[in-house]
Amino acid sequence: MDGDVSATEILIIGAGPAGAIAAAQLVQAGHSVRVLEKQKFPRFSIGESLLAQSLELLDNAGMLEAILAAGFQFKNGAAFVRGAQRSEFNFADKTCPGYGYTFQVPRAQFDTLLADEAVRMGARIDYEVDVIAADFSGATPVVRSRDRLGVEETHHPSFVLDASGFGRVLPRLLGLEKPSDFPARSALFTHIEDHIEAGAFDRQKIRISVHPHHPQIWYWLIPFSDGRSSLGVVAPREYLDALSGSTEERLWQLVAEETSLHQLLKSARPAARVGEIVGYAAAVARLHGPGFALLGNAAEFLDPVFSSGVTIAIKSAQLAAAAVDRQLRGESVDWDAEFAKPLMLGVETFRGFVAGWYDGSLQDVIFHQQQDPRVRRMICGVLAGYAWDEANPYVGLHSGRRLRALAAHCRDAA
Repeated sequence: MDGDVSATEILIIGAGPAGAIAAAQLVQAGHSVRVLEKQKFPRFSIGESLLAQSLELLDNAGMLEAILAAGFQFKNGAAFVRGAQRSEFNFADKTCPGYGYTFQVPRAQFDTLLADEAVRMGARIDYEVDVIAADFSGATPVVRSRDRLGVEETHHPSFVLDASGFGRVLPRLLGLEKPSDFPARSALFTHIEDHIEAGAFDRQKIRISVHPHHPQIWYWLIPFSDGRSSLGVVAPREYLDALSGSTEERLWQLVAEETSLHQLLKSARPAARVGEIVGYAAAVARLHGPGFALLGNAAEFLDPVFSSGVTIAIKSAQLAAAAVDRQLRGESVDWDAEFAKPLMLGVETFRGFVAGWYDGSLQDVIFHQQQDPRVRRMICGVLAGYAWDEANPYVGLHSGRRLRALAAHCRDAA
């Protein structure tokens, strides 16, 4: 069966955070928006630890009140563990203004809440609909979709935003994918009933710990408000491939190697199957083209270590929605200057921090005990998600180089 759709002004692929935020902002600006989502919500996703910057972006989209009312786990920072070393960052202790707290969220609940808010504001979301073809060679985009019953539709929107996340719909259909410059890494992850003893763990912080013998292997523990936690480990792909056993056995084998984490989770029980993502880093040749733009993970994904994914996703949605609104009102829009360049300021900041984590320079900074308080607040600002604060010298293209220089200073002073 086939149908023809022409009433939608803006078509968004994907109803995750980027898609929901973009839809909300565009319908509030007076546009007709239709979202096509391949999966059925609620659905499982990792990336559960938000950054403080994300609350400002959610507030701008009119969704913060719903988030505050949802009962998510309050988060005020991050705790890093490397052997006997401990280092805590409180997000309020930063050089820039803005929220000093955020939340840790089961993404199935969080993403559904954002999508429902977008619908409440006037967006249309169709679930279990797959985008199968896209053509941007004409005066307006032509997009083909197929629903779960096999019904196909042809869409003629004025503009398309791809917020499909790891599905990377337009990069795949338009041949925009390119290899990431990050080494191939893999992640094992699950949800647990953590049964952590009261007082043994600050549930208001994400816990990031380092393998005792392999500094490129690290673990996350993200507590939720219901006694569950998200647990994961990231390692070089070849390291995980060399381990024997099922995904569950490999995850718990690695947890046992990090003594303090293993002790913390001594009474934990599984609450979900263990998943695995292999070679997750991704990049694209360009972020936009005539009639389309790529948001969030559909454009680029770096690494989960600093929980930057959702913040980058909704920042990209905010920038793109503003540009699309202006363009459809007949204004001239420079997509490089108004979307790609400002978005990449934050992406390059996080890229420098991710690279610094794996080459050891950022770990040396984080665990340095005599850090200059102002410098530490600057680092905290980025860890809190304020990766677009141009007053911070550790923001932007040179963040990695400056981190390495700071690490050398820390090592000399130790």
